[in-house]
Amino acid sequence: MRINEDTLLEGEKVVLVPYNADHVPRYHQWMCSPELQKLTASEPLTLEQEYDMQRSWREDDDKCTFIILDKQKWADPSIPEQECMVGDVNIFLTDPSDPSLAELEIMIAGYRGIHKLGIRKFEVKIGLDNKISIAMFKKFYFREEVTLGVTVNEALQKHVFGNMDFMLQREYGKARDSRQATFTPLSL
Repeated sequence: MRINEDTLLEGEKVVLVPYNADHVPRYHQWMCSPELQKLTASEPLTLEQEYDMQRSWREDDDKCTFIILDKQKWADPSIPEQECMVGDVNIFLTDPSDPSLAELEIMIAGYRGIHKLGIRKFEVKIGLDNKISIAMFKKFYFREEVTLGVTVNEALQKHVFGNMDFMLQREYGKARDSRQATFTPLSL
């Protein structure tokens, strides 16, 4: 989504950055795992298809994708950003009649999209046999709204209210460039 193309969100333990082409090789490596494919209801893609998907998500007006970085690792400029990656967050605006509702997909941990997008409710769709994910979201106070007919998904929703000012928002490009300028590798 263009709205987050240069947005960096910094929390206490994670940093969320826009999903860009530099992240694709690591992301593709993750998504080659049959277990991860099953847990995320994803189809295997070639590396080139993954690059196409990244470009598509980046330009889509109703999808917002962030890569989750380990903040402690990311604070060390000698560690390449790809090695700081721990997951992703996808936010999909799914109901044109209710722009305050978004579907949320989280791989690993963390989410954010409230200030700029005006989102007040997240919805996640989880395979009914994925008890681990259902339990995790219920721990985050999501509640069951709907079980979707004969499909294998359970929809859980969480209304998001309250102050999210603890989350620092900065320009990703400037933060990335500053981080890279801080680290000058020694040449032998």
